[in-house]
Amino acid sequence: MRILVVTVVHHPEDARILHREIAALRDSGHQIVYAAPFTARGVAPRADVEGIDLPRAAGSNRREALRAARTVLSERGPAADVVLLHDPELLLALPGTLRRWRRGGAAPVTVWDVHEDTAAALAMKRWVPRALRPPLRFAVHIAERLAERHLRLLLAEDAYQARFRRTHPVVPNLATAPPGPTEPPGGERVVYLGQLSRARGALDLIQMARLLWPAIRVEVIGAADPDVRDALAAADRDGVLHWHGFLSNDRALPLLSGALAGLSLLHDQPNYRHSRPTKVVEYMACGIPVVTTPTPLAAELVERHSCGLVVPYEDPAAATEAVRRLSTDTGLRLRAAERGRKAALADLNWPDKAARFTTLLETWAKEAAGPALTREAARTRRPSPRRTAGSPPPFPSERPATDA
Repeated sequence: MRILVVTVVHHPEDARILHREIAALRDSGHQIVYAAPFTARGVAPRADVEGIDLPRAAGSNRREALRAARTVLSERGPAADVVLLHDPELLLALPGTLRRWRRGGAAPVTVWDVHEDTAAALAMKRWVPRALRPPLRFAVHIAERLAERHLRLLLAEDAYQARFRRTHPVVPNLATAPPGPTEPPGGERVVYLGQLSRARGALDLIQMARLLWPAIRVEVIGAADPDVRDALAAADRDGVLHWHGFLSNDRALPLLSGALAGLSLLHDQPNYRHSRPTKVVEYMACGIPVVTTPTPLAAELVERHSCGLVVPYEDPAAATEAVRRLSTDTGLRLRAAERGRKAALADLNWPDKAARFTTLLETWAKEAAGPALTREAARTRRPSPRRTAGSPPPFPSERPATDA
């Protein structure tokens, strides 16, 4: 298949987009055209994809990025079998584009990969005036209804099903567990991996680092929102913590190995109540204990597998004490790491589930194109690994809506 992947919001090295979904499609022999804000983010396209540079949509400045995305969709979409969209903003570029594709007789399967609860996320956008948030949330719900009528949808979380009338397949955010034995968790450093913002606990991390220093150092990996960058940079300059900045997933994950614990300090926000933080799964996969605030899915995972400690929201002192407990109790630390790693390998390992994602897109493309594409795919696609006994079945197809 020829697949056009588009984002104007996410980093081109986004773990879900590039390191999981695109990697799975490339491993199955498919051709990828990847349109993303490469220059704006200071990175180059990977050698195994054709990259198209787009402006970045940030804050209230989104018109230029949407115009450029609309042009790419109009020009490159007809040659694709599947168009995979990763931002709700891109829905605004579709109405005229879909009509032109259909008039031209070359309408690819268009898929929206739903990464988050868009309506809930609006309440956390500081650049959106408070007075506009309620009408914008209503507009988001209307857009989701229209998208459901005209597009295929993938969901990152089971909880997102409640926002839609039909049941859509879920492609969860999992981790790629390092092969072979992992380094045992040490007692001298803790790590944080992911985007940094106030609501994600960036300022709590800085306070924790001050409380733990110099006995235990805090390493922070991730890009930061504008309103916390100066505080993080100052803490880094002062030696209170080490801020690596953004690192691609393949460079970031090795830094987790051997850490005392991984931190997830999300605040109590609607957008986080239905999502499982990917960082928690990544900590488990890398064999380090988890210290997390009680967002429901993270707390449930940690408590079910006894792979870490749960601390109150916005309480750096409590998180600091949890880290100190893991540092002084070697048995607790090693048991938590072992249990988390075992659970990640058994149930949360992306390589074991990647074939479900690729099979789903292949099925949709074949249904749209008919028998001709089926014959062509049989001639051109590289053989995929034989499914062994006990392997998971492909994602189920969408079920039609039923009247309440």
